[in-house]
Amino acid sequence: MGSATTSGPVSRMPPGPTSARTGPGPVAPPRRSLSETGLGWIAAHGGAGATTLSRHLGGTDLGCRWPDAARAEPATVMLVGRTDAEGMRAVSRALNALREGRHPPGMRLVGLVLMADAPGRLPPALARRIRVLRSVTPVHRVPWIPAWRLGQQPARTPKALEKLRTATGLTGDGRTS
Repeated sequence: MGSATTSGPVSRMPPGPTSARTGPGPVAPPRRSLSETGLGWIAAHGGAGATTLSRHLGGTDLGCRWPDAARAEPATVMLVGRTDAEGMRAVSRALNALREGRHPPGMRLVGLVLMADAPGRLPPALARRIRVLRSVTPVHRVPWIPAWRLGQQPARTPKALEKLRTATGLTGDGRTS
């Protein structure tokens, strides 16, 4: 990857009277590396639960994309997927993209969060798939939480969610401790 060279800092002033200007000086160059603070949630597919996790635990909801250095998004990420067959396939595709190096430089996957797609036990075929995924990265399972379906907080926070909060180091306000 090549880099552009310039003869010095570029100074750009907005048009208009001096009082409307934000001040003289160089425009900051675009960021070229991800932020070393915070945690990003990457959805392996739509409806994975990344938005829900960011709302309840903190962190940055990255949607279905890699973090962007230009937006100062976190280098440390968790991949999120549902426990149904399509969700597991999407997780596998995302992990394969990581294995092949198709992610931003400096990005670090610290684990996978599997959000229950329904109450109850998983069928054996899906449980086997999770064992395979565990051989690649740490896996955190979040059980079915009926209150979330109604847009509410559960009366008691499930232990698995507290374990996930501890594993991520999130304080609940988006920052890591």
